[in-house]
Amino acid sequence: MANRTGTYFAFDGLGQTDPAKSDFRYYATVQGWNAAEHIDFKFVNSHEKASSVRDTSKLSTLQASIRQRLAGSKNMVVIISKDTRKTGSLLSWEIEMAVDHYELPLIVAYAGYQSILDPAALSSRWPTPLEKRINSGAAQAIHIPFKKEAMFDAIKRFTVNGEAISMSLQFYNRETHVQWGYIS
Repeated sequence: MANRTGTYFAFDGLGQTDPAKSDFRYYATVQGWNAAEHIDFKFVNSHEKASSVRDTSKLSTLQASIRQRLAGSKNMVVIISKDTRKTGSLLSWEIEMAVDHYELPLIVAYAGYQSILDPAALSSRWPTPLEKRINSGAAQAIHIPFKKEAMFDAIKRFTVNGEAISMSLQFYNRETHVQWGYIS
């Protein structure tokens, strides 16, 4: 097994070639947080550990690269937005691979939310493979708002060799959300 030190980010490209018109924009935000010198947390990005491929690459080439990245990952962040599709995107396959083959803990980050205190209430946003794996208990997932403190805390804590996620619908408690300043 590869050295599993990276964090894999998965999101729906929404069939767009312009990253600004897809959920790539959220991934770009995380890259900015990681690059900022004034932020005291860094992570290893699995996408930078493997050879890059263009969106125009053959599906088999793209999937081979994704497998390589997943094999070197300690966890997976699944970015969910209001536009995330239920099916028909590579995100569905990435979730299947991460849970079924690489047994990665999932950090499900919801764009547009201040807090996540009832993840089941957001089930209508889940891609079908995520929904199936949450409902069956196969996915070990923590659900967080797409916010810097929550993201970095979850990335640091919940890894294949770190703190275990005990269920498919785990979330940070209200007090933690208050401490981070997300709610009062």
